[in-house]
Amino acid sequence: MAVTETAPGEAMAGHTAVEEPSEARSAHEGILRRQSARESAARTYARALPIVPVRARGLTIEGADGRRYLDCLSGAGTLALGHNHPVVLEAIRKVLDSGAPLHVLDLATPVKDAFITELFRTLPPGLADHARVQFCGPAGTDAVEAAFKLVRAATGRSGILAFAGAYHGMTSGALEASGHAFDVRVARLPYPQDYRCPFGIGGPHGAELAARWTESVLDDPKSGVPLPAAMILEPVQGEGGVLPAPDAWMRRMRRITADRSIPLIADEVQTGVGRTGAFWAVEHSGITPDVMVLSKAIGGSLPLAVVVYRDDLDVWEPGAHAGTFRGNQLAMAAGTATMAYVRENGLTERAATLGARMLDQLRGLSREFSVIGDVRGRGLMIGLEMVEEEGEGEEWGVAGVAGPGGSNGHGETGRSGGSEDDRGSAGSAGLLGSVGLSSADGAGAGAMPGSLPSPRPASPELAVAVQRECLRRGLIVELGGRHASVVRLLPPLTITDEQATAVLDRLADAVAAVARGHGRGAGRQQQRRRRNEGTG
Repeated sequence: MAVTETAPGEAMAGHTAVEEPSEARSAHEGILRRQSARESAARTYARALPIVPVRARGLTIEGADGRRYLDCLSGAGTLALGHNHPVVLEAIRKVLDSGAPLHVLDLATPVKDAFITELFRTLPPGLADHARVQFCGPAGTDAVEAAFKLVRAATGRSGILAFAGAYHGMTSGALEASGHAFDVRVARLPYPQDYRCPFGIGGPHGAELAARWTESVLDDPKSGVPLPAAMILEPVQGEGGVLPAPDAWMRRMRRITADRSIPLIADEVQTGVGRTGAFWAVEHSGITPDVMVLSKAIGGSLPLAVVVYRDDLDVWEPGAHAGTFRGNQLAMAAGTATMAYVRENGLTERAATLGARMLDQLRGLSREFSVIGDVRGRGLMIGLEMVEEEGEGEEWGVAGVAGPGGSNGHGETGRSGGSEDDRGSAGSAGLLGSVGLSSADGAGAGAMPGSLPSPRPASPELAVAVQRECLRRGLIVELGGRHASVVRLLPPLTITDEQATAVLDRLADAVAAVARGHGRGAGRQQQRRRRNEGTG
């Protein structure tokens, strides 16, 4: 039976669930059967998470069968304050009790005015004073579509630069810019990462090669890529596998696009509102994008999406872009309350501190279990990549990148392998200087290092098994990344230290159970522990 007690401090905590009554269980199973019979085959989360939520508060969900779960899915990052936070409920009730209209298209209202004021208060420096906001349909993909229409109208160009592994939504234009697209008007560029670097070297050198590739595509008249209408990127690729972009690479992309008059679109649909340890993830690198697409947490758990952009791009004619539900008053009220609460209560700093601590503990877990190939993330956006044990080969570090920070060091992006600054200051090559990705973007004389050993194959089967074992223990996690092999944690920013400990304990138990059932997992665990202790 599942372990279903909640973490200390939860409103619904206080007991460990016993075997649920047959009546409740029967109702639970009946709802699931009817869902399977009546809903689209495209449903996703319901397949992996066969629960029927009936109550929720903060981190905790209670199912129709009486079981309780710690929710580290958070509506795919939508619930910055968790389920049914009091300030969100109060904001919604205030609108309902006031008699204000709930549907107003794009008319001005006090609720909308308050939302825009709070949103602009949080925007990166350099954008807020010269910004316009477009309310779209209620999903992030609607904002992406609107952003593409905007930049194409403003530039007179049609192409889009996007990155391998990207996810920007499920509508036609957003899919074209995503990593699994086929028939596209989009040029695909390499996104820097350490563990599975497309160039086989990782670190600052891999990021430099990715940047040079981008410059070559844009400047080579025979590249087949005409000057585009925009570049779109995610400061952290979420669905792509929780891949934080190096800050220096982000600055390089900003300079490349600015020098060529290419609008830069930052997709902050999942990273925004404090998730990564800054209110907007672009703030880590200090860049100011030309366009930001925002959704999920800005609606305070309700559907809302907007595009924020420089006022000189505002070339649309009246009615050039619209959406019937762009005036969602309840979502605006909930979003205003959420953004203000995050800002006023230091939840961005809290996400940075707690996220770093959770990453460190998970790296310790990866040293025990070789089925965890990599641990990475930023703030409370965390991923563990599950890999096959077969053909493990030589031990060369959890992140696949040896360096002065060590394979399990904590860097500025939360990736294994040390920070950019750590790796840049060590070694005779002077890594950051040699690749031109320092804060000054200067060039040095260091040579490119040799290729690293390839990481072991991704294991979606093990990831599914970990997710299943987590659910049995009362923990809800998401899967993502290439081959859906990354176990993702997206807890609310309000998670307490006690709750974080409960989450990590349950996840560790789940990984241990999967490793034990995966042939040689237990033996490899003992070998790694002896090596780490210096006794093997």
